[in-house]
Amino acid sequence: MHEPKDVVKNWLRVRDTIEFLGLWETINNPNSKGVEFDSFRKKAGSNAFTLSPQRWIKNTNSIGIISKSGREYGSS
Repeated sequence: MHEPKDVVKNWLRVRDTIEFLGLWETINNPNSKGVEFDSFRKKAGSNAFTLSPQRWIKNTNSIGIISKSGREYGSS
């Protein structure tokens, strides 16, 4: 069985996911960091690319994903 955090990390590696999230943030978040999004978009889909929800949130100033750690919330 896959850990939920691993499923989310794999989902965030997909180029279409990054493009969707970047577009969503551009439309809904006036404080989004588009330059950081472009960096992730260029790397997405490559075998070496990994991205955690925490890294996405921190680097893009995201409001569309919430990450909570702890016993009740898991680790992603």
